Amino acid sequence: MTYHGPGQLIAYLLIDIKRRGMGVRHLVSQIEQSIIDTLAEYDLQACARKEAPGVYINEAKIAALGLRIKKGCSFHGLSLNLNMDLSPFKQINPCGYKNLEVVQLCDYIEKVNPQLVQQQLTFHLARNLGYSVPGNSAPEKTLVWKEGL
Repeated sequence: MTYHGPGQLIAYLLIDIKRRGMGVRHLVSQIEQSIIDTLAEYDLQACARKEAPGVYINEAKIAALGLRIKKGCSFHGLSLNLNMDLSPFKQINPCGYKNLEVVQLCDYIEKVNPQLVQQQLTFHLARNLGYSVPGNSAPEKTLVWKEGL
């Protein structure tokens, strides 16, 4: 079980992984690496765990992944905690892990700019997944954000 609420950056990645020649584990690893790269822009050392998908700072989870693969296509995506009320996580076992500490970006930096984090994450997702960022001259594919999703 997980929780989504105001103050999280949510990204749904709808990718035809079969057509792109990408396996599920590779997709998960690239999403995790994109979050790690984004957090590195704030001088934060984050890591992924093979046995527990998501991104962690020390032992605390800052980002969750929830993917569904159907007919070779990915659905759902990631949530990155930016500046939110974390108390709902105390009511559940986040991602099925009892007593898992959950943190957010504002625990580590003074002021979180959600639009900037979104741009940084978009850049890293596009680069790590082999897409171009809107406005770039690279012609291959384009990754876009839909407002309100």
